[in-house]
Amino acid sequence: MDPNKILIDGQWVEASDRASWRNRNPADLDEQNAAFPLATVEDAGRAVAAARQAQASWSRLPSPARGEILDKASRMIEARSEELAALITREEGKTLAESRAEVARAGDIFRYFAGEGWRNGGSVYPPSVKDEVLYSRREPLGVITVITPWNFPIAIPAWKIAPALVYGNTVVFKPAKYGSLVGLALAGTLVDAGIPAGVLNCITGEGGKLSSALVESPSVNGISFTGSYPVGTQIYSKAIKNLTRVQLEMGGKNPLVIMDDADLDLAVELVVRSGFGLTGQACTAASRVIVQGGIAGQFSEALQEAACSLRVGNGLESTTQMGPAVNQDQMDTDLKYIKIGQEEGAKLLVGGLKAQNGGYFIQPAVFDRVDVSMRIAQEEIFGPVISMIHAADLEDAIAKANAISFGLSAGIVTRNLHNAFTFAERVEAGVVKINEATTGLALQVPFGGFKNSSANTFKEQGPAAVEFYTRTKTVYLGHG
Repeated sequence: MDPNKILIDGQWVEASDRASWRNRNPADLDEQNAAFPLATVEDAGRAVAAARQAQASWSRLPSPARGEILDKASRMIEARSEELAALITREEGKTLAESRAEVARAGDIFRYFAGEGWRNGGSVYPPSVKDEVLYSRREPLGVITVITPWNFPIAIPAWKIAPALVYGNTVVFKPAKYGSLVGLALAGTLVDAGIPAGVLNCITGEGGKLSSALVESPSVNGISFTGSYPVGTQIYSKAIKNLTRVQLEMGGKNPLVIMDDADLDLAVELVVRSGFGLTGQACTAASRVIVQGGIAGQFSEALQEAACSLRVGNGLESTTQMGPAVNQDQMDTDLKYIKIGQEEGAKLLVGGLKAQNGGYFIQPAVFDRVDVSMRIAQEEIFGPVISMIHAADLEDAIAKANAISFGLSAGIVTRNLHNAFTFAERVEAGVVKINEATTGLALQVPFGGFKNSSANTFKEQGPAAVEFYTRTKTVYLGHG
């Protein structure tokens, strides 16, 4: 694998116009990462054509054999874990501990879906007439476009690419600009594991025209996208012209409710992990903390102390607990929303300033006196900014948790089973966490949001993945 080249039809090649770009380590702006190509619309077309050409032979390969390649890729990811983790930290900024956990997750995902090669099939039904066998079979969708964000540059591609491949599809993978080196490394690992030419293609570059070419192509049968709501809805509107199947996972503005009966230490730990872990740059991060009145004072003091004690710095340093924003634009967005919150009348308790020179560092921020109608309580910031909202009781907390256009993840901290089950039943979110962080997902269960967090069509991960990446054919066999 050459980080300065893209993968089309089994070959590592330069962009057709030879354009390239490089980013900087967001924790050390003096350190430049390796350059990578800025692929063109022509390159996108060649990648789709290669995937289309390779799809028939790949789909005819027995699914256990496809799974064997994924299993080998899993073991190779594990063997390269330190190299991959350091690359994630240098390109995206998260701490090395967070990067290692993400690499391990990617390896586990490939291992899980390798097993699907032995389980993929259909169903047999009782016939309605004499001398008939009635059954269904699962068949691959065809060519899949995978477009992923920078915040989980190996885990999110893994949970899209692995099921696509094991179910017999071919893939054109476009990683985010700020996750391109990691995306190319993942593609290189799959090539080393034995993926045939054209089955996986990886092109890097700007969004816009490049993504549009991958989305609007009539040769593409499915699109799996994770990113922002505005981009996701644009993709949906373009894909519908070809009746292309679409799976979208978009933004989140996730609530974590703290009830009066909560364990205070646990509540603070979960809020810090949910809101400040990964620098708040996770779609499942808790950016709204809804606190019942009886515990609000104690909780606020403890949260402020915890926020101030977090060590912000270069993710490659073992003492760092929170890394930088991914780039200048994201840091500016964080600082802009902190200013907006103050102008709206929320009280900034701690943080909110640029932390230090040399990188895109920002102090973790905590707001109080936040009303649900404020922009900082409604719009996704994607940074280490927590808004505290007060609630009178469980009913009030649920109403405020649901007063949002998103519905991805939601959590509650309580010792009361009635509170826990009532919240789980009535909160409008695709993922509900009880006495756990809103971030972190099990790979063997469905994942996806409600409302504007998703297209409300197909879930990701676990056994739900088969629904998007395959189509069902029903066969009537008369043998009389």
